[in-house]
Amino acid sequence: MTSKITFKSLEKELKKRENYQEICDAYEYALKMHEGMKRLTGDDLIAHVLEVTKILLDLNVDDTTIIASLLHEVINNGTSSYEEIKDKFGLDVANIVESVSKINKLELPNKDESSAYYLRKILIGLTEDVRSLYIKLADRLHNMRTNWAVSKEKQKEKAEETMDVLVPIAHRLGINSIKSELENLSLYYLKPDVYNDILEKLNDTVSNLNGYLEEMKDALIDILTNANIKFKIKGRVKSVYSIYNKLNNGKKWDQIYDILALRIFVDKESDCYQVIGLIHANFRPMPKRFKDYIANPKENMYQSLHTTVFGVEGKIFEIQIRTYEMDEIAEKGIASHWSYKEKGAKKVQNIMEQKLELFRNVIESGNKEEDNDFEDAVNSEIFSDSIYVYTPNGDCLELPKGSTPIDFAYRIHSNIGDKTVGALVNDQIVPLNTLLNNDDIISIKTNPNASPNKDWLNFVKTTQAKKKIKAYFSKQDREEYINRGKDILEKELRKRKLSFNTLFSNEALKKIITDLKLTDLDDIYLSIGSLRYTAGYIINLVNEEKPEVIDAGLVKNNNSNSKTNYKGTILVEGAKDILVNIAKCCLPIKGDEIVGYITKGDGITIHKKSCSNIDLESDRIINVSWNYDSNNYFQTNIYVMVNANKNIMAEIITEIGKKDSIVLSCNTLNKDDKTIYAMNIKVKDNKMLDTIINTVEKMNNVISVSKDMESL
Repeated sequence: MTSKITFKSLEKELKKRENYQEICDAYEYALKMHEGMKRLTGDDLIAHVLEVTKILLDLNVDDTTIIASLLHEVINNGTSSYEEIKDKFGLDVANIVESVSKINKLELPNKDESSAYYLRKILIGLTEDVRSLYIKLADRLHNMRTNWAVSKEKQKEKAEETMDVLVPIAHRLGINSIKSELENLSLYYLKPDVYNDILEKLNDTVSNLNGYLEEMKDALIDILTNANIKFKIKGRVKSVYSIYNKLNNGKKWDQIYDILALRIFVDKESDCYQVIGLIHANFRPMPKRFKDYIANPKENMYQSLHTTVFGVEGKIFEIQIRTYEMDEIAEKGIASHWSYKEKGAKKVQNIMEQKLELFRNVIESGNKEEDNDFEDAVNSEIFSDSIYVYTPNGDCLELPKGSTPIDFAYRIHSNIGDKTVGALVNDQIVPLNTLLNNDDIISIKTNPNASPNKDWLNFVKTTQAKKKIKAYFSKQDREEYINRGKDILEKELRKRKLSFNTLFSNEALKKIITDLKLTDLDDIYLSIGSLRYTAGYIINLVNEEKPEVIDAGLVKNNNSNSKTNYKGTILVEGAKDILVNIAKCCLPIKGDEIVGYITKGDGITIHKKSCSNIDLESDRIINVSWNYDSNNYFQTNIYVMVNANKNIMAEIITEIGKKDSIVLSCNTLNKDDKTIYAMNIKVKDNKMLDTIINTVEKMNNVISVSKDMESL
């Protein structure tokens, strides 16, 4: 199979471009760089470059992208350099070419390497300029079209990478024409038996299916012609991958009703509504299958009317109605309209920036040592299913499934998120951790004096919201830690009867900053206040005395069995005045077996010994115990299962109150035909908790009470 694309065959289209001469120069340069180079298919390398350019021309991208596409192999498969491309074709082109070149040099990770690390490299390389995304997708599409030329193992590897990384990116950018073909090609190489089985079933009935499509088209042509509407109509049988997806989600072949699909194109938006009215007047629509994405467009600017009707011979047809411009955006992505300045290129560019911000937020939140966290963020946000929700003004926002009103607030603006105090969903007041659904209308209530709540981090979904909340507390904590560190250091100096000015000369400060890789005096205070180092360690460092320390800055006295009173709830071995936090994941209460975990910057976190989130063999584990002289309350959760038709929440709260406890919150959940009250309560110790559980269990209509939701 040889490529038939030549530069001459593209000339008719290219001559319409404003920068035609520069495009010709780019082609001549690429031709020289790739002279004599062949691909495994037997084609010249320049043929691949032209195929990629042809795909991008069909997407209507701008001239800069076309020039960069012609040059996208000259660094990796030529003797060119970034500087040379910049000199000849400008900074934008050079940046795009370098970005794509870096990505194309990456090798697939083996089974022992982190896929998240590989994925990070891809995303970082692709988000410098959206146009590099388009070139990478076009490059992969042509490579998948010629995937037959590589080994079976490589075929599968490329198909897996395409489905895992590039198809979701194409979906996010709304480039349906590329997404759909990549899905079909990937399925062909990953599951050839399944692909061929579906294709065979389609082929067995294709003549009948095409017959039904033609009959339905004729019927619609008569209806729309009689109404004097200008239109164009296309019929198609659903793609193999689309059918596979439905089968994979549990549908049987005879339950796939929308194999037959028709698309109608009209000139004006008003014509779309006239057409849908005529169709519904002549063919019975299926209930709940009408979608109006014109009045309520998706965030990637996708617009269309969707309906499913019982058509000729009682067959079910999926019908989409849209204008020609709507179809251009749906198939080619919104960046294809950059070349149409008169059609609002600035607006399109702004929306593209919003889409890329999604990638950037996830990337910036990642840490090279935390690949699992990064992969979770990618899977939960970039590659997850989306929902489309609305502001009270009707503006559509795309969020990952599982988002809450807080995610919505931060998506609007970080200041809105920070000042959120309440939310209405579909005119109903809801808790801020409520999961949003498609088509919800959300109104956020703010207060200028409000600030974020750390508990929000337990339920927000989007990386953007997590990043903004953490940034707020990081800034707040930094100031607090600096003041605390300064105070601790001054107390230690007074205790040792030392003068700050005498001990910490400019030379001594420089020594500390250099040795500990800090930046200034505030950074020294910060390291003390956040427990990275103790004040004693810093003073000893000036005097060139370095006691054995652990990373969090706690000096351990291995020869002492004594325990120091923290002046509060927890006794910490070998340390005093240490910041102690109770772990949110397991919520230990007095009486539970506990251990301390030394954190980086947040003191010691107390976990139950049985907590799955800690490794008891870690060198960050420290011995701690309860101070039974303290009289503090602790938060914990209980789950009460009751008969579904009985609302006894108030009675339960009253009984708990009688036991000297407090109910902080209560959420109602449904499980089968039962109701579960998920209650967050305050207790003094595990004895009080056991008493509360025993009391509630004896109440009428209570089926069971547990500390663990899973055991109900």
